Amino acid sequence: MWENNILITEMMKYYTGDPKRIQHFIKVYQFAKMIGEMEGLPEETRYILETAAIVHDIGIKPAEEKYGSCGGKLQEQEGPAVAEKMLQRLGYEPKVIDRVCYLVGHHHTYDQIDGSDYRILVEADFLVNLYEDNVSKDAVKNAYDKIFRTKTGRRVCSLMFSV
Repeated sequence: MWENNILITEMMKYYTGDPKRIQHFIKVYQFAKMIGEMEGLPEETRYILETAAIVHDIGIKPAEEKYGSCGGKLQEQEGPAVAEKMLQRLGYEPKVIDRVCYLVGHHHTYDQIDGSDYRILVEADFLVNLYEDNVSKDAVKNAYDKIFRTKTGRRVCSLMFSV
């Protein structure tokens, strides 16, 4: 879907000079895409998932600007409005924007997962964060047991971290 390349480029512009953040969302996007495809998600759900994966951390910048911090809850609070504005400007359909903004506003909330797009976004973000944060083997095992539910997400986590 060529729209993703346009959105990826917009997010790269948004994070100009911040290769860590750019690398992060690209990795989350690729894992989300892979898991979504391998789990057989319907095309529309995959499209929403992949779009959300690209913009999932868009709330970091406004959270840092407003609060000097970018904790998960602040990202969820600040991200949807920024994502909505970008997606509207790029011509995304309202129902896609609504669900993507919901996912952006909840991707650090793990006890309310209400769909396969949400589940896979969380799993993809965890795969990247577990690596980038260099977490302990015990923390990986805990995440594997408590977070990962899809067959593909569990397999990827197991292969990456030998759990």
